[in-house]
Amino acid sequence: MCGIVGVSGGNLEAISAANDLMAHRGPDDFGVYTNITAGIGLGHRRLSILDISPLGHQPMCSTDGAVVLVFNGEIYNFRELRKELESKGFIFRGHSDTEVLLNLYLAEGEAMLSSLNGIFAFALWDSRKEALLIARDALGVKPIYYSAINGHFFFASEIKALLKLMPNGRELDVAALHRYISFLWCPGEGTPLKTVRKLLPGEAMWVRAGQITRRWIWYQLPIFRGIKPDLNETDSIEGTISHLRQAVHRQMMADVPVGAFLSGGLDSSSVVAMARELNPNIHCFTIESLGGQEEGATDDLPYARRVAKHLGVSLDVVSIDAKLMAGDLERMVTQLDEPLADLAPLNVFYISQLARKQGMKVLLSGTGGDDLFTGYRRHRAVQSERYWSWLPQSVRKGLAKLTSGLDHNRALTRRLAKLFSGAGLEGNERLVEYFRWVREADLLALYTPEARRELGSTLAATPMLDFINPLSDRFSKLDRVLTLEQEFFLPDHNLIYTDKMSMAHGVEVRVPFLDLDLVDFAARIPLGLKQRGAEGKWVLKKAMETFLPREVIYRPKTGFGAPLRRWMRFDLRELLGDLLSTASLKRRGLFEPSAVQRLIATNDAGKIDASYILLSLLCIEIWCRRYIDG
Repeated sequence: MCGIVGVSGGNLEAISAANDLMAHRGPDDFGVYTNITAGIGLGHRRLSILDISPLGHQPMCSTDGAVVLVFNGEIYNFRELRKELESKGFIFRGHSDTEVLLNLYLAEGEAMLSSLNGIFAFALWDSRKEALLIARDALGVKPIYYSAINGHFFFASEIKALLKLMPNGRELDVAALHRYISFLWCPGEGTPLKTVRKLLPGEAMWVRAGQITRRWIWYQLPIFRGIKPDLNETDSIEGTISHLRQAVHRQMMADVPVGAFLSGGLDSSSVVAMARELNPNIHCFTIESLGGQEEGATDDLPYARRVAKHLGVSLDVVSIDAKLMAGDLERMVTQLDEPLADLAPLNVFYISQLARKQGMKVLLSGTGGDDLFTGYRRHRAVQSERYWSWLPQSVRKGLAKLTSGLDHNRALTRRLAKLFSGAGLEGNERLVEYFRWVREADLLALYTPEARRELGSTLAATPMLDFINPLSDRFSKLDRVLTLEQEFFLPDHNLIYTDKMSMAHGVEVRVPFLDLDLVDFAARIPLGLKQRGAEGKWVLKKAMETFLPREVIYRPKTGFGAPLRRWMRFDLRELLGDLLSTASLKRRGLFEPSAVQRLIATNDAGKIDASYILLSLLCIEIWCRRYIDG
């Protein structure tokens, strides 16, 4: 796992400096390639995991020097691909998947993308075509940002490196910020800057002389490829075991030690159970939150210890408290490069820090289990619609209004309000509403008149609706929600923060649930075997009954239980007073100071729950101070 950066048709002098800004992603080695005549510059920071010898050095050139590659990620089926290439006469100098990727391109060109099972973002300069190929993995596990301005093209694994190449392109994208606040993350290609975009999951592009000449989606989710549920219960359970085992074992390949996250939840516990088959001494890591949990959250640590004891694996625990996390909020936003309003990234940060101190460069994660097999509260909510969606729209709107007035200081009533917040909407608009944290009208009231004018008629939900509308009613509501999870929530939230916070310490995180063979297999499992009534992940739970204790498999579902609502009144109060002061808000010009102060006061009084809205505003101001002001 590494960091990549590059230029086409721009200033090459800043490549080395931009590359150095990502030293945390690749502390083991670095390299730069420049072609002044072609206006091409490529930089690479290396975290040595496969073939840690100098033969894995990047940028990597073909034997004739015509093609140059910088690559971040892992190709899990590289050994099979290597055998095929060797049978065609290709000769390899080393044993890295980078060399396989380079030779596969020489053999197949851009068509090679459909052969890759892995996590990656890469850039490949083909001097024969005088063109640059940029590509991102199928599900967006690895990030890549780019900017195309006035005949200059720049790309990088992190925005901070990208901005080193283009210091003047810093105009805020109000539409993207609107999405960050609405969902706590930004669905689609947007970033806080108008000039910076994200390459989408499964997307690739050709660039010539600083201009994007072609872009296309090379991978489509199973639902768009016509893969339909066709398995019975027995085959679903047995296939889940075999495919998860294959994915975990495949992703344990490394020439360095491999450890694992172990939260005590079903997903990470399932991954560790399979990993233990290959390495009985696998080292696991978890987190302990001191100072109390959020109401409605369950303490994970006892379950993590129960799993570790059951499987006979070691478990290291990192202890954190509110003061530490509150103090690291600004550091978190800076490292994320995006104003994601969630404290869960700090979990990954602290665990990765401990793992690296213990000598681990690779960790396995359970990310993706909920997005394939169900498990989130919104999945239960969608299934429960059959009990009330038949009501007239006027009654459903009344239900939304009634529940919105419930006590937001209690977990149960707060969740009821969220459950029915979109009850008055129809079709896909109601499905997207399950992802939303702030209603459109409430959010618009916070903006200054100038920000509202710039926003215009832009709706936060547009990227998600545009993507899901072609599915229409031909697919169930739950199918469509899972599609939104896989296309947006995973890459734009969970995977983004997992990558950034682990790579802050030079740790690669692998996600076996997102192995492409497992993704396709999960699409063949009937929904009734995934979400069975109120029981999410039913098929995965049945599959793991012979591997894990029942009290772990059937434990309550919980998220990260940081007591944010308390922090907004105490631990983060000083930061809140500074960043969201009237003077600060006036300088920024995005939010109306009087409206924000009313929001804070109403939240303090317990009349509403605005904790995550306020956190989002905090993160945006932190981000602006770091990336716009300084």
